[in-house]
Amino acid sequence: MRWLLSISLLLAAPAWAAEWDVPNRAGAITQTLAQAEDGDILRLAPGTYAENLVLDRPVEIDGQGHATLDGQGEGSVITVTGPGVVVRNLTVIGSGSSHDTIDSGIKLTKTAKAPQVLNNTLLGNLYGIDIHGARDSFVQGNRIEGRLDRHMNIRGNGIYVWNAPGATVDGNDIRFGRDGIFVNSSKKNRFTNNTFRDLRFAVHYMYADNSEVSGNVSIGNDLGYAVMFSTRVKVTDNVSIGDREHGVMLNYANKSQITGNVVKGGAEKCTFLYNSHKNDFSGNWFEGCDIGIHFTAGSQNNRIVENAFLGNRTQVKYVSTKWVEWSEDGRGNYWSDFAAFDVDGNGIADAPYRPNDSMDHVLWTQPSAKLLLGSPAVQLVRWSQSAFPALLPGGVIDSNALIKPELPTAMQKVPHDG
Repeated sequence: MRWLLSISLLLAAPAWAAEWDVPNRAGAITQTLAQAEDGDILRLAPGTYAENLVLDRPVEIDGQGHATLDGQGEGSVITVTGPGVVVRNLTVIGSGSSHDTIDSGIKLTKTAKAPQVLNNTLLGNLYGIDIHGARDSFVQGNRIEGRLDRHMNIRGNGIYVWNAPGATVDGNDIRFGRDGIFVNSSKKNRFTNNTFRDLRFAVHYMYADNSEVSGNVSIGNDLGYAVMFSTRVKVTDNVSIGDREHGVMLNYANKSQITGNVVKGGAEKCTFLYNSHKNDFSGNWFEGCDIGIHFTAGSQNNRIVENAFLGNRTQVKYVSTKWVEWSEDGRGNYWSDFAAFDVDGNGIADAPYRPNDSMDHVLWTQPSAKLLLGSPAVQLVRWSQSAFPALLPGGVIDSNALIKPELPTAMQKVPHDG
């Protein structure tokens, strides 16, 4: 009986994967792949391999931190077409230059099931990693630097995600190129704990529902996090430092959560909403922008609660003839320019905060009127509105403004010199 049990356990056990030591010579990786079985591991010797690889079955390529694969300017350097492929610890250079074929350091095609791309360095490729239809991809710990020989708008993206449900992109460092992560027509993706620098957009969403962007850091890009034509996206605990145009932008984005983010460092607009509805903005920190938050094109039914607006030249830009309440259950937002009293010490201002008056509305619609800002007539209008709030034209009102701001957890990710 024991003999039969031992035989059955032996038959049920998986076969051990073979490990291949690949020498550094011409065609060595391709030759070894031809001999390898499913599940085998290829460990590369130090040096540069001038090869373009197609990985069509479950194998692992391990560069061990000292091997370089050079595509010599032709197509994609590594193309993954099979399931269960792992590419790790490899330096990848020398992709082609065609946007039509999306020439990439590593391309994951729609037949590549659950590929893993781990701890690689991708330098100077047109696109870094192209997740092109591959389901359940896992891309973690890679350093990606794009090309600098083209204008930014005609470079490739660090990571391009197209129709790739279940993709996770975590802990990567992406620099140069066009967009850090560009997502088009995909869903149920997670982009977490990445760092983006010297790009157009850090994260650029187009038609990407039910996804998550959390714990990322964007430094010195044209725009931080852009969510467009998407629904139910979580943008949480991210940092935007020194991004020039917007920290967070929503364009035709609905039913999303924008919570716990930090935007600071002189953006044109900390956050910008264009025709975006039913979104939850809470617990964010918007500091030092020309405009703290700008609503336009009929954005309605957005929840704006427990955010901190600090030192923005204009805290809110929102033109309306109706009042929009930005507090809920007795709690509103913190406004650094609101010299409020809190006589009962409950942490809530004793008077409502109204960030805009009729002169702001005039200046937004007629910029040339700025020449009159110092005139006695303008000062009289503003004094009258402060003394008689009924004269105000409508817009944002925070009936329960906070006396002190609360620091988001994401503030821990802000560089000390930010």
